[in-house]
Amino acid sequence: MAVDSWKFPHPDTEPALEGAVELPGTRKTVLAGGFMLGLAVVLIALNLRPAITSVGPMLDEMRTSLGASATWAGLLTTLPGLCFAGAGFAAPVLARRFGIGAALMAALAVLSAGLVLRVLDGPLVVLGGTLVVTAGIALANVLIPVVIKDSFPAKIGLMTGVYTAALQGGGALGSALTPPLANGLGGWRPALSSWAVIGVIALGAWIFAARRKVRVDTGNSRPGAPRRSLMRSPLAWTVTIFFGLQAFVAYIAMGWLPQVLMDAGVSRTDAGLLLGLISVLAVPISLTVPAIAARQGSQTWWIVGLGAFGFAGILGLVIAPSASPLLWSVFVGIGMSVFSLALTVIALRAKTGEETATLSGMAQGFGYLLAALGPFLFGLLHEQTGSWTIPLIMVLAVIVAQTLFGALAGRRRFV
Repeated sequence: MAVDSWKFPHPDTEPALEGAVELPGTRKTVLAGGFMLGLAVVLIALNLRPAITSVGPMLDEMRTSLGASATWAGLLTTLPGLCFAGAGFAAPVLARRFGIGAALMAALAVLSAGLVLRVLDGPLVVLGGTLVVTAGIALANVLIPVVIKDSFPAKIGLMTGVYTAALQGGGALGSALTPPLANGLGGWRPALSSWAVIGVIALGAWIFAARRKVRVDTGNSRPGAPRRSLMRSPLAWTVTIFFGLQAFVAYIAMGWLPQVLMDAGVSRTDAGLLLGLISVLAVPISLTVPAIAARQGSQTWWIVGLGAFGFAGILGLVIAPSASPLLWSVFVGIGMSVFSLALTVIALRAKTGEETATLSGMAQGFGYLLAALGPFLFGLLHEQTGSWTIPLIMVLAVIVAQTLFGALAGRRRFV
């Protein structure tokens, strides 16, 4: 199939409903929505968190085995955010140049290769392999919302929820299964690399599903119209900061929460299971809340409500971490489910597929650049103070800011 047939849709075009009758006028080619494409999206989503969540429960064992420092650990947990930022800016450009189907194939191939590469040698190879892995994840992070916008235009909330639920489910599997995999396979190296298997499966499914494309009538496209820069849009920056702050909290939790729990008396296996529980809790919320919220004029109160749960969970870890680790983990998990709404508002605040790609790239580019500071600052504050209290108080402040920006981003407006 020619690469040109996968070109990115023209700017300022509104996608028609799947299966719409072809009418005269400006048209564009999109991937055909349907069961196979939806299944491929789910399989891709299952790959986008285990590479990250599998590291947390094994971090101290990796440090001991590699003779690595706490600074190395902080850098390892910071790399995903930095790489997500860079690839977030690059993804829309790559999609326009090579087509969204080819760009996602490359993302999955890079992700799978990186999972194997990073366990082959010492600390620097682990960092380099993690960089490769997160480059693939970052491309998919930005482009999947565009696939949903263009190929499932009548089901944006539902498909975003399904995608997010699968993503969170993958994260839960990564944290919960990696410790027993390490025990069964003989260490952290085979345990971490084993996650490449689902990457290869997702790649095969995507190649098959992305072959089908349809032409849809856009009706209101203006060929030759200049692209607007979202950098001048206050709403685009509001969405970006909201996305960045919730990711700031999420990557601290995925990278450091098992260590916080273990220092509170929780065993390594149970800490991994609790981190998995945090991701599992997001699955039913992601399957229901975005679909409901997308049908409403505003998503503000949903965002505020989830933020309140996250605040309560972190506050519990500050005041009495050993009193009820399960309850605090449940609250944190509910709070982190706001990620599904962060993705939903990206699609809802844009009118066209290309605007969605641009806003998604901006929100995830600058957003993950902000989020990259989270694990590093959290680890640095812990190293300087010798306790988890000050780092967790920082997280509380970020959740408050996240909720305020999320409330503004949830109002019905367009970039």
